[in-house]
Order: sequence, then structure tokens, then C-alpha cells
Amino acid sequence: MELWEVQSVNNQSELESSALPGKASIKISESASLNKKKKLKDAGLFTLFVGPVFLAFTIIVLIPFFTGIYYAFTDWNGITGDIKWVGLDNFKYLFTEDKQFQDSFILTTKYTVVAIVLTNVIGFGLAILVTQMLKTRNILRTVFFMPNMVGGLLLGFIWQFIFVKGFASLGQLTHIPFFELPWLGDANTAFWGIVIVSVWQGAGYIMIIYIAALQNVPQELIEAAKIDGANRWQILRHITMPLVAPAVTVCLFLTTASSFKIFDANLSLTGGGPFKSTEMLALNIYTEAFVNNRYGIGEAKALIFFIVVAAITILQVTISKKREVES
Repeated sequence: MELWEVQSVNNQSELESSALPGKASIKISESASLNKKKKLKDAGLFTLFVGPVFLAFTIIVLIPFFTGIYYAFTDWNGITGDIKWVGLDNFKYLFTEDKQFQDSFILTTKYTVVAIVLTNVIGFGLAILVTQMLKTRNILRTVFFMPNMVGGLLLGFIWQFIFVKGFASLGQLTHIPFFELPWLGDANTAFWGIVIVSVWQGAGYIMIIYIAALQNVPQELIEAAKIDGANRWQILRHITMPLVAPAVTVCLFLTTASSFKIFDANLSLTGGGPFKSTEMLALNIYTEAFVNNRYGIGEAKALIFFIVVAAITILQVTISKKREVES
């Protein structure tokens, strides 16, 4: 009797062991099926949320971008359906014959350098001012940021009135030479008029970024430096500036891109005058494509403009990031 029980137990264990591979394969197949369903669900959710945005981005950005590259090698006038492939003729014309494009490029570069320096210096100075223990610091932040909320076209028309009417009236009353200058009637003063308007508008926005960076500077380091006898300039140079370097990188990137692409203030304030002496590159491209109806040449200018701005911004970010690591 005992021998029969032992044999039956052995037979049952052999049957269970022989059935294990089948159960394991069933579990593996079920797991693979669940993983496949999960991946399909994730792909469906990704398509649901990202698909419309990507479709809109493709229609609004990608298709016009690559279409514009094609038109840069044609002589299309932007109106008729007659499009002729001209190859590199448009680019040869820009670099050899179009002096206004070259002058606009030089002027835009000059303006960009001045606007970057002034916007960041003034924005950083305002940020330091409104992070002090002042009772009116919140009001000052609002006042300094408000110009950034005004559109560029409207801002240009407002300042056009100020330069032409307001400064002229103040000049007659006070006889101060600054107000008696022909601000929009002379090439030099018109250039500085555009700089004043753009810096006045952009410094408040840059100030907000610097405020966020300054508020993250540990106060313990500043207190320790004061105990060691450091003055305000030494604290600013050796403690504050290295710690706000990431914000400097962001602000330099933003001001570089926006300064190169200035259009609305240039259009509404001076219209490129007097005698195209203040015509920036974006306004020159607009005039070429939509006023002169030479869309192919305008697209060639825009392509060169895009390559230059992209290269400069990438170089600026790379250098700034390298300095962040060194500091």
C-alpha cells in the first residue's frame, strides 16, 4: 500500500513538471500581448495629443519654410504662376549688385550689438534696483515691465509722435539741445531713436529674468563675503555674476534673436527713412518681396538672414555655456 502511494505521488509530480513549460509559455504570450496593447495605447495617446500640434506646425512652419527655400532659387514675383528656376543668380545679385541689402545687413549688425549691450545692462541694473529692500519695488517692477506689453507697431507710432511733436515742443520751451535734435529727420539720430524705443520696450522683460536669477543667489554667500570685508562691487563681480550666468545666457539669446529680427518698430517709427538710411534687414526683405514684387530675391535674402541668425545664436549659446562651466 505504501509503495503504491509513493508511485502515485511520483506520477503526479511528473505530470505537473511536464505541464510547467506549457503554463510558462502561456504566461509569456499573455505578457507580450499586454505589452503590445500598452504600446498601442501609448502610441494612440501620443498621436492624439501631439498629432494636431505637429500637423499645425507642419502646415504653418515646415511647409512654408521649405517652399521658401525653393522660391529662393526662382524669379517668382509672388503674384503670377510663372515661376522660372534661376539657380544661384539671386544670391549672386545680392552679393554683387544689391548695395541696399549690404547696407541693411551692416546697419542691422550695428544695431544688434548696441541693443544687446544696452538692453542687458539696463535690464540687469533695473533687476538689482527692484530686488533691494524698497517699499515701492513691486510698483517699480510693474512700471518697468509695462512697455513690453505694448505692441511694436503701436509703440513705434507713439514714439514717432514723441520724437516729432513732444521733443520739438520741449525744445522750444527749454532750448535744451537734446530735444532740439531732428530725431527722425537725420540718419544718425533716427538710428538712435530706434535703439531708444527697442531698449525701452525690451529692458523690462529682460529685467524679469534677471530678477528670478538674483532671487536664487544664496544670501549666506553674500553675508559671508560682507563679513570677510568684500564691498558691493566685489560681491557683484565674484559672487552674483557667476551665479546668474545661466540667466545671462538666456537673455543674450533672446536679445540677439529679437534685435536681428526687428521689423515692427522699424516700420512704424521711421519706415526705413530718411532715404532708406535706417532700413533694417527684415524691413528690406519685406520691401523686396511685397513692395517690389520680387519674391524670389526676397526669399533669397530671408534664407541668408536665417542662416546668419541661426549661426550667431548657436555660437553665442555655445560660448556662454562654456563660460558658465568655467565660472
